[in-house]
Amino acid sequence: MFDTLDDALADCRNRLIRAPRDRKSPMHAPVIVTGDVDARVMVLRAFDAADWRLRLHTDTRAPKASVIAADPRVAVLFYDKGAKVQIRARGEGEIVREGAEVDTAWAASTRFARRCYMGEGPGAVADAPTSGLPPEFEGVEPDEAQLVPARENFALLRIRIMALDWLYLAHTGHVRAQFARVGEAWQGRWVAP
Repeated sequence: MFDTLDDALADCRNRLIRAPRDRKSPMHAPVIVTGDVDARVMVLRAFDAADWRLRLHTDTRAPKASVIAADPRVAVLFYDKGAKVQIRARGEGEIVREGAEVDTAWAASTRFARRCYMGEGPGAVADAPTSGLPPEFEGVEPDEAQLVPARENFALLRIRIMALDWLYLAHTGHVRAQFARVGEAWQGRWVAP
């Protein structure tokens, strides 16, 4: 099934191409780990297969934004239980707050999704369970004018993948490959699981 390193690398690429396009893909919501060794599940919004770059959305006020600015190392964990494939990726993250790509991503998001950037920033302390949204927007879709102030809190998290660890779990014996970027090319090797 996966007889060559090229097959394993192509499997990584194909799964990452599908993940942001298909909400039912098990790799649509990977675990993102930042340099402070904090982990969270995030939704993968895009994958640039030519540059091996992931794109996710984030709040500029989220603690991870300052962590990534100080230490751009990011790890990403993808797992497809049905296919028994795990992909661990390491790369360099950056928070992008302005520019055409950010504006396009903002405009392409639904108003309900953009509403998340209206209220208190992530991690704001509260006296009771809260969404952090202003009360008038609980369960209510804001209009475009109401969303204007929220745009300054929206950013992209871009992660350029520099290393991959691909694991296929099989009852006949697990198979694992590792890949590292050398310039724009990938060098791979088989390793024991």
